[in-house]
Amino acid sequence: MISATGVSAIDNADQKELTDADLCEVVDRYAPLVKRIAHHLLLRMPASVQIDDLIQSGMIGLLEAARKYDVSKGASFETYAGIRIRGSMLDEVRKGDWAPRSVHRKSRKVAEAIKAIEARTGKDAKDQEIASEMEIDLNSYYAILQDASGSRLFSFDDIMEGDDSAIEFSAGELPGPCDGLQRDTFKAHLATAINGLPERERLVLALYYDEELNLKEIGEVIGVSESRVSQIHSQAAMRLRSRLSDWN
Repeated sequence: MISATGVSAIDNADQKELTDADLCEVVDRYAPLVKRIAHHLLLRMPASVQIDDLIQSGMIGLLEAARKYDVSKGASFETYAGIRIRGSMLDEVRKGDWAPRSVHRKSRKVAEAIKAIEARTGKDAKDQEIASEMEIDLNSYYAILQDASGSRLFSFDDIMEGDDSAIEFSAGELPGPCDGLQRDTFKAHLATAINGLPERERLVLALYYDEELNLKEIGEVIGVSESRVSQIHSQAAMRLRSRLSDWN
């Protein structure tokens, strides 16, 4: 808490309404968090997505978090705000509908090919095997991965609906007990699926999401180009999608 009002007011479970001064203090305190999340998300968005748009939508998410946060739910305000900020930014990108339907369709075909190969062989599907399964050459397969590189990774709702997915759960309200149990179960399945990825894909996800390195930095760590990191990231997403497609 930074004062007797502002952020500290959020920590009061009985707080019914925040003043304008409280909200201004929250914005001042957490604006760096909004900018950090925006710059991190921008790395896997297409060039048409502007950083200022992400920051603006993130600020809206921050204010919504300040108004709706309930300390009795157990999560810290920063954790809750981060989820709302991220969700608000992703909602803004979804509204733009920047990804052509062909990208979604091809991404689903990749996931289906991976699932078929791994069910048949019991091993991780390799790049050439996936391309062969799809009856395309390797360069065409890599082009699909590149086109999908801005796609989001596995959100709970997106996997259930068979749409493209995101690694972070975009959130509205903090979940109730049943929602929390279902989400926890899904997260356990997701963790198992991530642990079962090929080593390089698992490393890219860890460096990107845990260490928050950008694609260029990850490329320097593993010794490949930035575009190749993007392809590995996309392939990991599609592999996870294929392995979680039967989850319920």
